[in-house]
Amino acid sequence: MNTPGRATPVPATPVPAEPARAGAAPLRPARAGAAATPVPADPARGAAAPLRPAPAGAVPTAPAPVRAVPTAPVLVAVGHGSRDPRARATLGGLLERVRELRPGLDVRLAHIELNAPLLDAALAELAAEGREAVLVPLLLAPGYHVTHDLPAALAAAPGLRARVAGPLGAHPLLVEALADRLAQAGWTPEDGASRAAGVVLASAGSRDPRSGAELRRIATLLGERLGGVPVVPAYASAAAPTVPDAVRALAARGRHRVAVASCFTAPGLFATRAAAHAPWIASAPLGAHPALARLVLHRYDGARRATTRERELATV
Repeated sequence: MNTPGRATPVPATPVPAEPARAGAAPLRPARAGAAATPVPADPARGAAAPLRPAPAGAVPTAPAPVRAVPTAPVLVAVGHGSRDPRARATLGGLLERVRELRPGLDVRLAHIELNAPLLDAALAELAAEGREAVLVPLLLAPGYHVTHDLPAALAAAPGLRARVAGPLGAHPLLVEALADRLAQAGWTPEDGASRAAGVVLASAGSRDPRSGAELRRIATLLGERLGGVPVVPAYASAAAPTVPDAVRALAARGRHRVAVASCFTAPGLFATRAAAHAPWIASAPLGAHPALARLVLHRYDGARRATTRERELATV
């Protein structure tokens, strides 16, 4: 029975629970009298976003294949070898410069004779590793070592894929190094303009006529670089003229201020003898000159490109 003037309480109607939707945000507990607020998923607390089911018939995408990066051939710099203990250390310094210019390239030193590692042992090691190689002679011109010794060493390592690059030869980078070594010894631009100055380009020498032709080309380029001064090639062995003969020939032309440009990659017996005959100044061997390091890489890259072209032609 209702009492007049008093409101009749209405019974609360229960609200049916809403089924959870896939991916719905969780609810924060509501404050008294406040509606519940959805809380977005927090990736920092590990709440992962829901995954959408793949459409019917969809084909899973396979991951892209990873291509193997080809390994560059090993650069084997081949020196002659010397009993002078400075020679091996000097060539080691040159190859350090090469590595700085080409990080990641495998650069190794080998010798034809007198110093370890010898070329035959170095090639056998590369063959055992299954590597490919480019041999860069640290020699100035074609001769017996380049045309005979290096190909013979490759023939003795039949399991090794390798080729021989050309010698350092008549190249502007070589001339840059020769001129710079002369300047370090005391040559000045005024000497290049003087009618009393001349240069003897001293090298080891070879009976191969191609070697003499290459040294004459180097002498011509060096003379141009020095401003037109006469440069006479001379040899420590196996060819003429000798350094003293070249000095006398320049003196006969009125060139009494004669410098000796040391066309050797490292110190040794021949370089020491040539310098001893200088009537004025003698430059140091080329050694670890930056231009020579760039030339070593230039010869390596040229041989590598030739190998690539041969392979491309073989597949045609």
